[in-house]
Amino acid sequence: MDATLDVIVIGGGPAGLTAAIYLGRLHRACLVLDAGRSRARWIPESNNCPGFPQGISGDALLARLREQAGSFGAKFEAATVASLDRDADGGFSVASDDGRRWRARAVMLATGLADRLPELEGVEDAVACGALRLCPVCDAYEASDSAIGIHGPWEAVASHARFLRGYTARLSLLPTDVAGDAADLDGIDARILPAGGQLRFDGERCGYAIDGDTHWFDTVYPFLGCSTSAALARQAGVALTDTGEIPVDGHQQAGGIPGLYAIGDVVSGLNQISVAVGQAAIAALHAHGRLPFVPRRG
Repeated sequence: MDATLDVIVIGGGPAGLTAAIYLGRLHRACLVLDAGRSRARWIPESNNCPGFPQGISGDALLARLREQAGSFGAKFEAATVASLDRDADGGFSVASDDGRRWRARAVMLATGLADRLPELEGVEDAVACGALRLCPVCDAYEASDSAIGIHGPWEAVASHARFLRGYTARLSLLPTDVAGDAADLDGIDARILPAGGQLRFDGERCGYAIDGDTHWFDTVYPFLGCSTSAALARQAGVALTDTGEIPVDGHQQAGGIPGLYAIGDVVSGLNQISVAVGQAAIAALHAHGRLPFVPRRG
């Protein structure tokens, strides 16, 4: 608490690390507080990340971004942020769950989302080998013409059927609740299995066990919802939307509060690395412009 930083970035995923790169190159003192739970770490290989035509894993991308941010002076601390408060002088106080505290003139929330994964033995291995996939926009191309299952509440699986039917004719819906009617699919032909089955993983594929039979798939997309840390923004005075989301303006400022920004998946919208990177650049440049001017010494 002795020194006031220019910017604290909460979250060490693609959005937070990109913001740190920009802020470092703007000669701003930046600290990244990283709990180590970036959604990107689940990516076995991303093939839609610009500049990596051979693909790159989420862990490798995060390592490169972190190295790049560090080369421009960004500092890092492993921390899970528990509270975010506005100070009387317009700055912010941040505290971790173990009692450490920091102050900054601006804060960027880049805490992302946490996917709710199915209760499945070996779930991490299933994600790592592509038997379980979390983002059809990211990787449905790689599953083209495969046997694909969509798992989750009926409303969620039905809403994703049209998108994934564009990648395969072998599409099945695996609802967790009462299965709806094929009419809900708006003419999209897909197999509807009975509701309430159990997902299984055999080390290579995921199956859906129901009524004594197991239906096996090359990959399954679960849509079970996610959790967010938008409550941190609320602590700082942001009025969340009726659906619990953080409203931002064109500069990524959250809830009209000067100096508080939200970037990446924590902001409602298209949850993509390229979008997170763009939001980070916008926020970093705006924050730089409103921070105290510091002329370069000769």
